[in-house]
Amino acid sequence: MAEHDVVVVGAGQGGIASALALKDRGVAALVVDESAQVASRWQARYDRLRLNSSRPTSHLPGRPYPKGTPMFPTRDQVVEHIQGRARDAGLDLLLGTRVQRLSRTNGSWTVATGKGDIDARQVVLATGYENEPLVPEWDGRESFAGEVIHSAEYRNADRFRSRRVLVVGPGCSGMEIAHDVATGGAAKVWLAVRTPPTIISRQGPGGLPGEWIGTVLLNFPTRFGNAFARFGSRQDFGDLSAYGLPVPEEGLMTRFRRDGTVPSIVDKDVIEAVKEGKVEVVGAVESLDSAGVILTGGRRLEPDAIICATGYRRALEPLVGHLGVLDDRGRPADVAPKPAAPGLRFVGYTSRPGALGFMSRQAKRSAKAIAREVTSRR
Repeated sequence: MAEHDVVVVGAGQGGIASALALKDRGVAALVVDESAQVASRWQARYDRLRLNSSRPTSHLPGRPYPKGTPMFPTRDQVVEHIQGRARDAGLDLLLGTRVQRLSRTNGSWTVATGKGDIDARQVVLATGYENEPLVPEWDGRESFAGEVIHSAEYRNADRFRSRRVLVVGPGCSGMEIAHDVATGGAAKVWLAVRTPPTIISRQGPGGLPGEWIGTVLLNFPTRFGNAFARFGSRQDFGDLSAYGLPVPEEGLMTRFRRDGTVPSIVDKDVIEAVKEGKVEVVGAVESLDSAGVILTGGRRLEPDAIICATGYRRALEPLVGHLGVLDDRGRPADVAPKPAAPGLRFVGYTSRPGALGFMSRQAKRSAKAIAREVTSRR
């Protein structure tokens, strides 16, 4: 197969953003993805999903959302945005092709796929940090008679009507899914929480998107960011201690700067469902047995179904684990625009407020550097 200037691995927002930014610089890229469609992971998300980040900051490079798009685009609007811009640009797509491993020889990259090797001068890896769903290996899980799914499999509340449902994990998806199930006819909904999150309203004071405020806080000292986040959460939602969601002991910016933990950004009606008892917050899951769940402290629940909003693995080790470009937690040691190795960049692996906008900036800065390097090599 002929050598390509650039191969982009991943046809989600990060990969399409990278390919578009490269095209704008006059550099052709081949986009490779294991799925049969662009933006397939967005398509698979739950029906009521809306972005936590705002329309003005979440679009692809130089390609804003159409006039009339709401401040927080829906899942389907995100999918149409990514697919439509890829289609309009005539990007070179190789879909239904799984990338297995990257290797470097003689100054170029070999992208090994299930359909043969692809040679490339440069590679952009953009498979995302929500790559492989993570379900805890609780003791007794194999004996539980009810249904256990990851939030990646959740679409809507229809199949959970009149059932008792335990949602595990108080992040954005966990809280929104708990609300969706509770208002969609479930008989009972619990939300299991191990570490209380910092909760931020999707729309903050004056109607400002919460991610705008979070992005600004990145420029202030940690102590100020912690205090501001606590104040904002209390102003928006009040004291939630009585409902099982006390203010976390560790501040938002402390956790973010240490391990990238972001707040739970939700609409106010999600918290109202907790206050009204439609969603009951309980402790962490310790183990399962054939008929139920044992929580920390010994309380027992008997749900019909468990939805695990328990995160994802990046799962980068099979691709690049042998190259020395990952840290001890499997994260890229360096992210774009900085190359992790000569001719290799990671786009879309940074968890932070306004992540989609940051991703587009990464793509544009990377494209500028790649165009310069490709031209120099020619």
